[in-house]
Amino acid sequence: MNQNKWVGVVAVVSLILGIYLAITIAPPDISKKPLSEQTEFMSWYPQARALNDFVLTNHNKQTMTNADLKGKWTLAFVGYTFCPDICPVTLAEINKIYPELAQQASSTPLQVWFLSVDPRRDTTERLNEYIQYFNEDFIASTGPHDQLFPLVRSMGMMYAMSDDMSNPNYLVDHSASIVVINPDGNVVGRFKPKQELGKLSISDMDELKVDVPILLKQG
Repeated sequence: MNQNKWVGVVAVVSLILGIYLAITIAPPDISKKPLSEQTEFMSWYPQARALNDFVLTNHNKQTMTNADLKGKWTLAFVGYTFCPDICPVTLAEINKIYPELAQQASSTPLQVWFLSVDPRRDTTERLNEYIQYFNEDFIASTGPHDQLFPLVRSMGMMYAMSDDMSNPNYLVDHSASIVVINPDGNVVGRFKPKQELGKLSISDMDELKVDVPILLKQG
């Protein structure tokens, strides 16, 4: 009888100890971490960057301003429609994963924005035809360089026009990262292009498939 009593006491103590250990060493709630610590691949800026105020024209001949970036997560890419490689490949790759990403958006939708820095050749008609080839939900816009230069710079990106624009097939140097803009309309980071020998340097879509859903769940 006495032995049974001790067995019962040991069992109760063991149960209490087990509950205590489960509580104290339980894995931390990841949702309480800063968003920048929850993602795995995205390169976060030290602080969110306000975009320079802009007034552009989108592919539907409508005015586009900073207000069009509010209330949604935006994946932005700087380029031009005459780009021979990085731009079309990046947009095509984003299009492949876009349906999966868009489905995971809760109250805050996801949009893809192609910002052309070649207004001389990229008319609204050309932008419309170009962007709808990839996805009808994507947005494309452009504007004069006095709008584009400060806007692109505020994104943490760059572009440079060719020295010889007499050639109708001139090239434009531009950043290849995919920029992430939060629902406040501020730039928070980017997905850098992968540098691999013999391969085109574009952002890794597998990395976006891991990190973007985490952003979308935060609203």
